[in-house]
Amino acid sequence: MRTREKLLDFFEENKGNYFSGEELAARLSVSRTAIWKAVNSLRKDGYEIDAIPNRGYCLSTDTDILSAQGVRKYLEPVCGPIKLEILTSTESTNDYLRGKALEGYKEGLTVIAGEQTGGRGRTGRSFYSPADTGIYMSLLLNPENCSPAKAVKFTTMAAVAACQAIEKVSQKKTQIKWVNDIYIEGKKVSGILTEGAVSLEKGTLEYVILGMGLNVYPPRDGFPRELEGTAGTVFREKKSDGKNRLAGEFLNGFMHFYTDWENAGYAREYRNRSLVLGKGIQVLNSAGARKARALDIDENCRLLVEYEDGSREWLRAGEIRILSEQQNSF
Repeated sequence: MRTREKLLDFFEENKGNYFSGEELAARLSVSRTAIWKAVNSLRKDGYEIDAIPNRGYCLSTDTDILSAQGVRKYLEPVCGPIKLEILTSTESTNDYLRGKALEGYKEGLTVIAGEQTGGRGRTGRSFYSPADTGIYMSLLLNPENCSPAKAVKFTTMAAVAACQAIEKVSQKKTQIKWVNDIYIEGKKVSGILTEGAVSLEKGTLEYVILGMGLNVYPPRDGFPRELEGTAGTVFREKKSDGKNRLAGEFLNGFMHFYTDWENAGYAREYRNRSLVLGKGIQVLNSAGARKARALDIDENCRLLVEYEDGSREWLRAGEIRILSEQQNSF
């Protein structure tokens, strides 16, 4: 490990504390010159490192930059299989990880980017992913004997894990718009996109890529006009270690569910956070839009809807739109 990474490890574990260059050199078994160079390298990347004569160097508690060191310090033992890779920018974390899967990488590889230039949501829509204000993460999974129909489990358990992470770090109430969007105070702050590859021989998933995008802070220039009324953020202002902690807590929650994914008990948590139960909705598919009412969510996180003609259907996946109060009556 390079001196820079060793120093960042140490600073992240001791954020807010001062250490002299001599002490840091002794702890990391390098020269004071190497410490000085590593400090300057970190500063160039945006790390706020104070230097005070007779006190030494200190990583400011105000610092909030995504790093493997910063995320790792929050991970619990259940995240042992996780192998972190942090990117400043990439076109799409899901696409990046798919390339890694095709190269033979296995379960646990997790890529987190500070920006996506071509982020994607469901049904091919773009996912706005500006630099330095969000978390854009993808996990590579290899669930055994998993049929494509069961892949929705990973989407829904990720939704619960995202809610739990946000609530733990921000103390804000979250809601889930079936099947994969997270809301705070009526605005979307997160979306989840699960993709996979099917073995034609076995009919099961060879691998699953779970993507999660989270708006942590408002973009510097605000959201694009088309998102101004619908997009929200977890925090309004920078929070010490906000992004690293949110990423770590999400991984903790998801991996607790994933270790026994076929029997994971998260459905009640999912249902309790539902944004749609009891509301009028439109069920959207290739045939068009059909008005319905959302009645229930079962143990497999399927949505029970009742259409205007009284017929009912359990939806396993798909797209819905919540109707306004004026549109709500049947």
